[in-house]
Amino acid sequence: MDQMQKAIRIWQAGVDAVDGKRATKAVLNDIQTPDQILAVGKAAAAMASAALDHFGPRPTLVVTKDDHGRDLPEHVQLIEASHPVPDTRSLDGGRALREAIETMAPGSHVLLLVSGGASSLAEDLLPGNSLADLAQLNTRLLAEGLDITAMNAERRKLSRIKGGGLLSHFNGAKATVLAISDVPGDDLNVIGSGIGALPDTFKFDASTKIVASNAHARSAAAEMARQNGLQVLADEECLHDDFMQIASNLGKRLRDMPTGVMVFGGEPTVVLPDKPGRGGRNQALALALAREISGTSGLTLVVGGTDGTDGPTNAAGAVVDGATWGDGAEHSLQQADSGSYLDRADALLVTGPTGTNVMDLVVAIKQ
Repeated sequence: MDQMQKAIRIWQAGVDAVDGKRATKAVLNDIQTPDQILAVGKAAAAMASAALDHFGPRPTLVVTKDDHGRDLPEHVQLIEASHPVPDTRSLDGGRALREAIETMAPGSHVLLLVSGGASSLAEDLLPGNSLADLAQLNTRLLAEGLDITAMNAERRKLSRIKGGGLLSHFNGAKATVLAISDVPGDDLNVIGSGIGALPDTFKFDASTKIVASNAHARSAAAEMARQNGLQVLADEECLHDDFMQIASNLGKRLRDMPTGVMVFGGEPTVVLPDKPGRGGRNQALALALAREISGTSGLTLVVGGTDGTDGPTNAAGAVVDGATWGDGAEHSLQQADSGSYLDRADALLVTGPTGTNVMDLVVAIKQ
């Protein structure tokens, strides 16, 4: 196994450890059978599959990203919508979630499965707001380089179902919320803009649990490195900053890195120009890091979104080394067109949907 394959294997071990089906299945023995299953987010289908395997056929609604709802039983109501900018199907998904909650009988139990991406994938707007307003807001927030907490605070202002709004429509007896976290601090009020958060006041029994997070993914990646006989030199959630600043901060550490593995997690931000090119934050960070390590021998980096996608592309990120940076790279980096350069360099990391979403993961390996 060459170094690039080993680095990808370590990265993939982190992703596999937080698979939505696996993470959900691990906690279901302690949960009573629900009357209704609602799942929303990029990992919604995987989480719902685990619940259906465990409890058997139940009324189930899944709202997820395009091409993320495969292999669900026929009885499941599936709504696939757009991410990262919402579309009309996002409004269909949000309305369907609210209506499902509203029509549940007194004494009933809802199992609500939440993962990242729900901010765009499901919305039920407050009166006076339109899809155009929502799309414009999301486009602006993505371009301004805000962190996810600040973005989701703005999104909640337009919503009837975010920030505890969805469960405020529940008149049953018990709500169980299981969430995969894609935010710093694993705050249920921030994941999916708080679509699984509890309302300020409620009369039903409630329990909430984070079943997977970036920390879990980093730990599993580090363990895989150890199993491959490599020393783990770092395991840190330090990617919460502008991608160029992150690259600058990590550059010297990576260039001077001894033999071993470093694992980093988080969610970089990117400020986009008016007409951005191809790519997402992971491809941008990967190319910026390629500049930092240019000419360094024996070092390979895997930079990828744990959901298997990066912005509006089908790549999770990229795999770069000391030879990746070359002619045209600087122009692509400055034009927010990192994906085009990395594609030409045959450096893109393409995994397909992973069934999870716990922010981003960087693995650096030096042998």
